[in-house]
This record gives sequence, C-alpha cells and structure tokens, in this order.
Amino acid sequence: MTLTPAPEPVVPRPGPEIRPTAVGPRSPESPHGPDAGPCVGPGTDTGLGRDADARPDAGPGPLLPRAVCEAVLTGLLLFLIVTAVRWLVGPDPGAAARPAVLGAVVGTLLALFMVSPPGRCSGGHLNPAVTLALWRLGVFPGREVVPYAVAQLTGSVFGVWCAGLVWGPVTGRPPVRHASVRADPAWGDAAVLAAEAGVLAGSTLMLAVLLASPGGRRVLPYAVGLTTALVIGVLGPLSGGSANPARQFGPALLAGDTGRLWVYVLGPAVGALLGAWLAGRTGLRRPAR
Repeated sequence: MTLTPAPEPVVPRPGPEIRPTAVGPRSPESPHGPDAGPCVGPGTDTGLGRDADARPDAGPGPLLPRAVCEAVLTGLLLFLIVTAVRWLVGPDPGAAARPAVLGAVVGTLLALFMVSPPGRCSGGHLNPAVTLALWRLGVFPGREVVPYAVAQLTGSVFGVWCAGLVWGPVTGRPPVRHASVRADPAWGDAAVLAAEAGVLAGSTLMLAVLLASPGGRRVLPYAVGLTTALVIGVLGPLSGGSANPARQFGPALLAGDTGRLWVYVLGPAVGALLGAWLAGRTGLRRPAR
C-alpha cells in the first residue's frame, strides 16, 4: 500500500477583501440619503424647502406626494391657527397683545413646518401666492402651480373643519369665527388690497435674494417665519394681516365671511407677480419654467 502525502493547506495571501456585488444597474442615490422617501427625488427643487447643497440640475420628485404634503401641512397650520385664536382671542377679545402673540405662534409654526420632513418634501410653500411667486422667480415649474394651489386651499378648508369638530360650536361664533380675518372698518377694499399686495411683493423680493445662494436658502424658513410674525402683529389689527389666500380661504368659507374674500385672494397674487417682476428688473429672477 502506497501512502500518499496529504495536500498542504492553502494559506490565503494578504490583500484587499473581495466582497460579492449585486448584479444589475444601480439607481442613482438621492442627496437626501439612500432611505429618502418617494416624495424626494434627486436634488428636489420645489422652492423653499430644497436642500441648499442639492444638485441644481436634478428635477423634483413625483407631484402627488408633494401635493399631499402641501395639503396636510396647510391643514395642520389652519387647525392650529383656529386653535390659537380660540384660546387667545376667544376668552378676551379686547386684549391688545393678542395679535403680537398670535403672530409669534404662527411664524414659529410656519418655520417649523418648512424645515420638517414633509416641508422639505414639498418645498413648504403653504401659500398659493408663494407658489405663484416661486414660479415667476424661475424656481418652481409652472405646470404644478394649480395642483399646489388646489392642495393648499383644500387643506385650509379641511383644517378649519377639523378644528370645529375638536373645539365645538365656539369656533364658529364671535369673536373666533373660525379665525376669519377682518380689516378695521376704516380700511376699504382698495387699502386692504394694497396692503396684501405690498406684503407679498416685499416677501417675493426677499425670497429672490435668499434663494440666490446656499446660505440664503438655509436661513429662508426662519426669515419667512419672522416676516409672517411681523405682518400679523403689525397689520393684523389694520388690514387683517393675512398675506396668504389659504389663510383666509377656509376660515371665510366656513364662517360665511366671504364678502372680502376676493381681496385676500387677489391681493397676494398681484403682489407675488409684482415682486417677481421687480426681481426680474433687478436681475434676481431666473427664467420661468
């Protein structure tokens, strides 16, 4: 019998470890990370909520989830506004500090919503006039203006309706009236229209400046929140201080206070167009998409 020597064990040579790779094409990763939700496309550019460091050449994510985010955030904003008015104004209608406090609350909520995941998904407009302004500034596609506006107005009505369910009939009676804004009796339609348009024109110019740089984009939510707080605190007792068609749409419909609703819808829209036109004259506006 012949004895065959056992084979020598194979000792692996030192070197880089080779890992198996998946077969098939890889999809491009979003700058938001590999776990980003379906509403965030690579370099989502929807206006206010877009990442400052995202690629400027990539398009936005699907429209439907972004519009849903706009509706949900606008509805939640209006629900909380009615809640704040119910507890701030309802118990003591004559308190002089209420507009300033309400402005601080709404401005803070708006900034928080804009930097929230849903706000980053949709851009956090929460205002049809802002959506219109961003389109004319060249940072939002024109074909999506109407779906966004419909989502925002629908969310406004739904949020006010939910607040009525939660807080009961008191939200529909004076002085709450579903948080519908009313101008001082001395202010006519033309004065209110001019005030609403002026606020949006100035806000649009501010957006144009801040959107021009990554640093400006980072502070934009807080600048919008601060501006909103000042508008409500200063103009609230005078013109109503809405500056947002969605802010007045739901409350006015449910309160039956639609006499001046056209002013609060038309004024901000005119101001947005005027501000974008001024931005174009000063070289701040991109070509509209």
